[in-house]
Amino acid sequence: MDILNAVQVTKRYAAHTALNKVTVNVPENSIFGLLGPNGAGKTSLIRIINQITAPDEGEVLFMGEKLHPNHIVQIGYLPEERGLYKKMKVGEQAMYLAQLKGISKRDAMLQLKEWFEKFEILNWWDKKVEELSKGMQQKVQFIVTILHKPKLLIFDEPFSGFDPINVNLLKEEIMNMKRNGSTIIFSTHNMSSVEELCDHIALINKSEKILDGKVSEIKRQYQSLSYEVLYDANEPITNTTLPHPIQLIENMKVDGLYKATIRLSVPDETNHLLSTLMQRASIKGFHEILPSMNDIFIETVKSNNSNNPNITDNE
Repeated sequence: MDILNAVQVTKRYAAHTALNKVTVNVPENSIFGLLGPNGAGKTSLIRIINQITAPDEGEVLFMGEKLHPNHIVQIGYLPEERGLYKKMKVGEQAMYLAQLKGISKRDAMLQLKEWFEKFEILNWWDKKVEELSKGMQQKVQFIVTILHKPKLLIFDEPFSGFDPINVNLLKEEIMNMKRNGSTIIFSTHNMSSVEELCDHIALINKSEKILDGKVSEIKRQYQSLSYEVLYDANEPITNTTLPHPIQLIENMKVDGLYKATIRLSVPDETNHLLSTLMQRASIKGFHEILPSMNDIFIETVKSNNSNNPNITDNE
């Protein structure tokens, strides 16, 4: 079941089209990567989901219903540009924002103190926001975004400005929220985080969706049929010892073993390759080299740009 469906959404700003008939389906209880270069249209879609703006054409459904102001309490949004009041005390502001989300004063105090302790910022409760580092301010905003346990969370570059320890802390909490039933839309340029966290993605470029699906299926779709083989042998494998049209791309010796990169022409050559290799070497390791999400992002966007050279960046 999908928690959110953006159906043929179009958004224009004066002469610019930020979104052009974009359809995105976000499965419930998943982490969904909303990806694209700067100016692709991601922010426009996020603003529409948060009802900051409305689509010019198309519609957005939330849990099967047309998006309505009443739904906003079930959506948590952490924008890339943080928005805390610098002169307010941290605890006072967190309490205020929590109560705006419908949490009672007593429950807000209990939950906030627990989260502040977990994130090691409890000592800053009575400090002004402007006295906090950027990372600590982001922790506060992350906490107030998730405190009311919304069904859908939207994180726009949530790890920006964090050191590796705090990035891991946030990643753990995001995975915990998914395990507890939340759905997360995750917008980032960090493809390693996409690979690590996301179940599904949609890639937008120049106002249009150009790729979407499960991360595992997309990686299969872009597979190059390349394999890494770790083997022990008296002599290294060469192209002449491999059956045509299988190609040896690279071969080197590492810690006494040979490591070869081999490319097939069709998937069903795997057994033929292995049987050939086992006649000449002792195989210690064999695995397919799948493309990274970073490689797929670059390849897909470049291909789309070359096929649509007259479309300019918008948003």
